Amino acid sequence: MKLFLDTANIDEIREIHAWGVLDGVTTNPSLIAKNGGDFIQTVHDIAELVQGPVSAEVVAQDTEGMIREGRLLAKVHEHIVVKVPLTPQGLGAVRALTDEGIRTNVTLCFQPAQALLAAKAGATYISPFIGRIDDISWGGGELIDQIVQIYANSSQITTQVLAASIRHPLHLVDAALAGAHVATVPYGVMRRLLDHPLTERGNRKFLEDWATVEDTDIVGQVERWLAARSA
Repeated sequence: MKLFLDTANIDEIREIHAWGVLDGVTTNPSLIAKNGGDFIQTVHDIAELVQGPVSAEVVAQDTEGMIREGRLLAKVHEHIVVKVPLTPQGLGAVRALTDEGIRTNVTLCFQPAQALLAAKAGATYISPFIGRIDDISWGGGELIDQIVQIYANSSQITTQVLAASIRHPLHLVDAALAGAHVATVPYGVMRRLLDHPLTERGNRKFLEDWATVEDTDIVGQVERWLAARSA
């Protein structure tokens, strides 16, 4: 499963990108507004750093407006994916943009039937919202599972399931088990994926034991060993 970071904060993206696990980034108008700065320059800088899919969302609500904004956003960087809401107007825009070779991410999906329509319109990604579904007492993991199964039943569907609204690490595990192709994870949750007391305790014990060794300089040891072998 691919991992995207759900943020518009370039510092957060730089940090997670340095881990070597980041495949892409998703943004939305709320995230852009929260971080401030110029919208277009921000998404360009993110795409240039990540060198992978970066979702940038249209704000027009009519089909022609979405198409126009989508075409322009796609010109900002080769890795831009145009994010479109799952509305009748949005589906029309997705079909037009897809036919022009522009990748799309259809967002705000809350039921399998919506996901099927997005796939029929040619969406590159569909973004079901796990956390918001859980908020209304229905399983977000079940939603992912149903969409994955529906897509798998048709050889004509190439849309990838992008699990969104990830609130905690278990949401990510559920999405992975259900077969989601991608999950987009907030920075705070991404950091928590590494947290486990046994990992921290084990690493601390290793270092404490290593400190009792007479020569703790591994680099120096290796360099001397290599020099001796080549002498």
